[in-house]
Amino acid sequence: MPLCLDHAARMGFDGFEILQRQLTQTDNASLQKIKRHAFLNGLDLMGYSTHQGFLSPKKEGRQKNIDHTIECIEQAYALGIPTMRVNSGTWGTSKSFDELMERRGIEPPLEGYTEEDAFGWVIDAYETILPVAEKCGVVMGLENHWGLGVTPEGVQRVIKAVDSPWLQATLDTGNFLEDPYDRLAQLAPDAVLLQAKTYFGGGVWYTLDLDYPRIAKILRDAGFKGYVSLEFEGKENPLTAIPKSLDMLRKAFA
Repeated sequence: MPLCLDHAARMGFDGFEILQRQLTQTDNASLQKIKRHAFLNGLDLMGYSTHQGFLSPKKEGRQKNIDHTIECIEQAYALGIPTMRVNSGTWGTSKSFDELMERRGIEPPLEGYTEEDAFGWVIDAYETILPVAEKCGVVMGLENHWGLGVTPEGVQRVIKAVDSPWLQATLDTGNFLEDPYDRLAQLAPDAVLLQAKTYFGGGVWYTLDLDYPRIAKILRDAGFKGYVSLEFEGKENPLTAIPKSLDMLRKAFA
């Protein structure tokens, strides 16, 4: 993590979004070292990207993910991070992520269950988690990230049902594989963070030719004033591709 922070500062970023899974230690002393390192590099720790899944009929499985999400919120609070990416999770009916991508992010439900069941589980989970997010001052951003988040309607259904300023949307430009601009515009009013994907060298699972000036206008028209977090998913060397991506995004969003 210190090396990533050093690279980000050298390349000229204003902030840094942490992927929680990459942390080898999450005790308070380790988190405070990260916060100090970012501060000395002049970087805002502005996002915490986490993973959780609630698409399971097993209550104990959902509770385990609730507990994990609460722990992540408390970690974000310790780091001084104001927003945290969250998910609905997936059904797990794909054998691998490669198979999920072959299906364009769409999975059949577990046998005997429906999406209506899944929405109930996800909404109940976030209603349970919500008081902790409010207490810690961490805005959860439900991402358009497969599962129930594969459509803007799915994300908005959960947000509207929970009905709290502490659960909004993290908008990922690379996760709407069809009609991206219309779908981004639909979800943009709920966005608290934009994750902007780039694919220099070609994507690992797919490549999207995204028009970032057009996306920037969509976000401006929706009143979005938050952070744009670069998420590089190409095959080019990150040390050359990320600076090019940053330059492109700065020009688009300027």
